[in-house]
Amino acid sequence: MSFQAYQKASTRVEDPRSTEYRLFAQVTRALMKASETDRLEIATRIDALDWNRRLWSNLGSDCASAENKLPDQLRASIISLSIFVAKYTSQVMRGTGEFEVLIDLNRTIMQGLAPQPQPNMAHNAA
Repeated sequence: MSFQAYQKASTRVEDPRSTEYRLFAQVTRALMKASETDRLEIATRIDALDWNRRLWSNLGSDCASAENKLPDQLRASIISLSIFVAKYTSQVMRGTGEFEVLIDLNRTIMQGLAPQPQPNMAHNAA
């Protein structure tokens, strides 16, 4: 099976939450790697920070859309977080902020996106 065929098949079976979780995991891994690189490896650090900022910017823009079906309070929270990430990322780039703040934020979001275990139906039937 070609890689493109695999991608097409995986996008058909993956629900949006799983896609978002996977994307957050990839971006967070990039941030973690960048946080461990030497401060002189600017390209690695900036690439990861920019990728994270773009992810959050897209989430904020999506939540600002009238077509977004999330509850208003959740949309407002995501927009606020996207603004925070944009500002804080600039601090990290200048060396006045820590990668760990962004990594922790992403991990928190990932916890909310993670698949929740379904109750065992066999136990409920008894």
